[in-house]
Amino acid sequence: MGTPGSGSARNPIGGPTTADSPEATVVRAFLASLELLDVDRATGLVAPDLVYENVSLPTIHGRRGLQRALTTFTRVATGFEAHTHRLAANGPVVLTERTDVIEVGRLRVSFWVCGTFEVHHGQITLWRDHFDWLNVTGAALRGVLGAVLPGLRAGAPEGR
Repeated sequence: MGTPGSGSARNPIGGPTTADSPEATVVRAFLASLELLDVDRATGLVAPDLVYENVSLPTIHGRRGLQRALTTFTRVATGFEAHTHRLAANGPVVLTERTDVIEVGRLRVSFWVCGTFEVHHGQITLWRDHFDWLNVTGAALRGVLGAVLPGLRAGAPEGR
């Protein structure tokens, strides 16, 4: 899942860079928990003082705040996928390029996301996702059309 050459070589900024670091493993486990819609497992991987920013939306503070948000999400969503195209880690910082897919019944919305995570002592302390509202709006329109005309339904992203 890492970029070519992202093994454990030294990075010019300093510190080892690896897509297989303990921090990257925590982020992968977190995203896998979200795919299972397993709120308890996901929130067990975040610090009590987590900061979650979906850029341009209100910031969520703390494990309990995230638990409330994810519980609300899982009441509506019937499925979630996080297709990680690239993952890079440098010390506590883990960067992801993903295509996220949210399903609500027959509605399937697929859009790109760039995520920044900070992991300290095995727990995520920062989760910041960046996305483009125009891309999300287009994906939602395609999702609505795909719910009516299954041939237009978004599939898994290519290049995996």
